[in-house]
Amino acid sequence: MFRQFRSEVADALGDALDALDLPTDDLGIERPPDDMDATLASSVAFRLAGEVGAAPPSVAADVADAVDAAGYDYLAAVDTAGPYVNFHAGERYLVDTLDAAAADAGYGALPDRDTSVVVEHTSANPTGPVHVGRARNPIVGDAVANLLSYAGYDVDRHYYVNDAGRQMAVFTWAHERFDESELEEEPARDRAEYDLVRYYRKGNAYLEAAEPDEAEAAEAEIAAILQGLEAGDEETYERVGEVVDTVLGGMKECLARLPAEFDEFVKETRFMRDGSTDDIAARLKETEQAVYEEDAWQLELDEWGIDKNLVFLRSDDTSLYTTRDLAHHEWKFANYDRAVTVLGEDHKLQADQLDATLELLGNDTDRLGHVIYSYVNLPDGKMSTRRGTGVMLDDLLDEAIDRAREAVESRMDDRIRDDDLTEADVERIAHQVGIGAVRYDIVSKQPAKAITFEWEDALDFEAQSAPFVQYVHARCAGILDEAAAAGVDVPGVTGGPDGSESAVDPDALDVDASALETDAARELLREVARFPAVIETAADDLEPHTIATFTREFADAYNAFYRECPVVTAEDDELRAARVAVVAAAKHTMANALDVLGVEAPESM
Repeated sequence: MFRQFRSEVADALGDALDALDLPTDDLGIERPPDDMDATLASSVAFRLAGEVGAAPPSVAADVADAVDAAGYDYLAAVDTAGPYVNFHAGERYLVDTLDAAAADAGYGALPDRDTSVVVEHTSANPTGPVHVGRARNPIVGDAVANLLSYAGYDVDRHYYVNDAGRQMAVFTWAHERFDESELEEEPARDRAEYDLVRYYRKGNAYLEAAEPDEAEAAEAEIAAILQGLEAGDEETYERVGEVVDTVLGGMKECLARLPAEFDEFVKETRFMRDGSTDDIAARLKETEQAVYEEDAWQLELDEWGIDKNLVFLRSDDTSLYTTRDLAHHEWKFANYDRAVTVLGEDHKLQADQLDATLELLGNDTDRLGHVIYSYVNLPDGKMSTRRGTGVMLDDLLDEAIDRAREAVESRMDDRIRDDDLTEADVERIAHQVGIGAVRYDIVSKQPAKAITFEWEDALDFEAQSAPFVQYVHARCAGILDEAAAAGVDVPGVTGGPDGSESAVDPDALDVDASALETDAARELLREVARFPAVIETAADDLEPHTIATFTREFADAYNAFYRECPVVTAEDDELRAARVAVVAAAKHTMANALDVLGVEAPESM
């Protein structure tokens, strides 16, 4: 409804500007300031004031007079507030919103675009457990994939596995070189990546402390592994693959706790074995930008504004990570309409070099999008896995669940004693709230901004956090259960004292939105109405944090409705039916907004 209303406003405003012989290149349509009573507003008068030679309020008045609101489904009236042209939606806008959102559990999802997108995220080197500093990638990446799926794209989620670099050669060498008895510590957890990372750390410590002749011998063995991969030696692939797959198996278990799951784990060596990396290197050598300097083939990318050369081939003709990633991206372009990659800020230069080189190779880089994020810190500072001093994502999730359990028990003691919430309920809610708090706190920030994760903020039931917005969904579910138990028809469910449930035909939803006489109910419906447009804009901009912003604004609107509008005890049947429908619409909206963010929507809290 909001998307249609916005389109109607654009058409009506554009026609008015045409009639006034004024330019229509920027209509300035936006949400109005909070103190203005309008569904949408236009700031176009600011832009036109200089051209017209009049003050913005005068220009706004002339534009409003020229707008013809007749003939539109939702546009009912136009007026001004100072320099703004205000557009008001009519009664049908609220009625259609209520009908659509109350009856549709999938409300907010946009029609199929018939466009495929691959979202690559996480892609952490399989050298050990996932640590907190990198936790933003799977959380943001999963939310980006969810968002694009809701926006109508056909989405595949990929993890690009770096199984051909020096780190994996060192890991493989160390795993084969050292025995369990030579390792200094026990695994921090009983899982594969915690077991094997000890070999990786032992190998790095050995290389740093070894005598020159010992270090030289070790480096020769490591180089042989790298050369074996480059030459396509099957035995070398199997040796490295055993380590990679074992560590990756444990990392998958950790990521599944978020959850962040993948359609495919695409290995880097795939593009060495199929010859596409060699093809990339040969094509790059033929370009005008290719130079051989400092014992390596490089690309000069000055014309793209990049002052650091891209090295794509070593003197011994072995490829580098970026060379193989170029082949990987051309494979993406061959199989998908669009490609989105979620990267840490330390990969910004690499992303710029990749884009420029793909364009140089003749690819349409408009099909490629990047989400660059800054890292997550705990108050004590940054973490590192190399020396085993980091805080692992598993640890953070465990503590989140423990803290959430304490918070729930402290708030719910009386309900537990009354058997309204069982211990099993508390455990379920602790997982939903604890992991939801971590995800929400991280995804709600603009990706480019660094985060210091604070428990007090993430788990504050009263502040604008995951528990704060999750509680809206739980309240909606509780009201609908109460209504069904009282024999009130609930959109999507008919229930009664016998607990029977059956689907309600959306066409049978007979609710008159005019019965919603309070400003709080009508404002909540306006928030419901704009949810699909929020999905659309956030997907276009690859900004899932704006969905989190929506959930907070939505929670404020719902809580005002909750305070002012009794539902099951409403004074007449017509008003009760309308308010029950509003609660159903709110429940669907919040559930799906949380689903985009990867945060569970509890039925009770």
